[in-house]
Amino acid sequence: MCYSAQIQADYRKFVRMFGAIMDIGEFARLFFERAEGVSKAKVPKGMEDAFAEPQTDADRQIKAAIDRFNAAQSSKLEQGLFKQRKRLADAERTLQTKITKAATESQRIATDKISWALGKLEDIQRTTPKAHDSRIFPGHYAPVMVIEDGQRVVKPMRYQCRIAGKPASYDVKYPGTYNARRDNLEGFWKPCFGYTHGVMLVDVFYENVSKAKFEGTLSETHDRDENIVLEFRPSNGELMHVACLWSRWTAPGEPDLLSFAAITDEPPPEVAAAGHDRCIIPIKPENIDAWLNPDPKNLDAMYAILDDRDRPYYENRLAA
Repeated sequence: MCYSAQIQADYRKFVRMFGAIMDIGEFARLFFERAEGVSKAKVPKGMEDAFAEPQTDADRQIKAAIDRFNAAQSSKLEQGLFKQRKRLADAERTLQTKITKAATESQRIATDKISWALGKLEDIQRTTPKAHDSRIFPGHYAPVMVIEDGQRVVKPMRYQCRIAGKPASYDVKYPGTYNARRDNLEGFWKPCFGYTHGVMLVDVFYENVSKAKFEGTLSETHDRDENIVLEFRPSNGELMHVACLWSRWTAPGEPDLLSFAAITDEPPPEVAAAGHDRCIIPIKPENIDAWLNPDPKNLDAMYAILDDRDRPYYENRLAA
């Protein structure tokens, strides 16, 4: 399972590389609904920063929605900081006279929450980009390229696919639907496979692996089956064009949801040796248009594209 990835969060990368156009309406809707509290969309800072210097009226409207949301978030964080600083001061006063478990725990929690809130505030206010600005997790949004009316189009989509017609409860019932197993494309994913294909641009992906497997030791040698997070990066430094499926979910009285899943398959030897049993599928650039224009009556052609994938060597290291 690709539980996290560092992506190209700036839609302009798709524009420069593929001549794609941005679905300005969907981007505007995403940021407006978030600012108005209609949705709780999790958007990486890298996607917001693409609108830091708006060039059009539509860009300016999006920037205004982003600023409105961030101002509200900053206010909440400041209120939380005030509360936690008071909690920390109270705990420290207690500890000056008597060491208690409650005061010690309160001191620890308040310190951690203050640190977290300050980090969040720094991220909101920071203008210099950092790598983690473009890292997504399940439930986060990312730009995905699709084909509409013969044109490559970039849309913002949630990284956890809710297939059209399925109940919203599927998000909880099937929490792993941010990845689509290749061996289940004609099963669970049948409504999407051969119909709605997309491509996400990925620099690095991350996986949870068993520490025992990674170290080549028996799990009995550990206190528990402890997991670690590994970063996998193509040794050639090239961008991965990751094969995805997507869907537009609609329901009465609910905002539309665009969401997607990355297709995964058996891992190459170096990923398996590191302790993981799945891997995303980067397709070759020359196959992108064919992938984005699927024929449901010729699924063999789609499988052939997945087979004829890019096969970089994935170097790994412990994630920072």
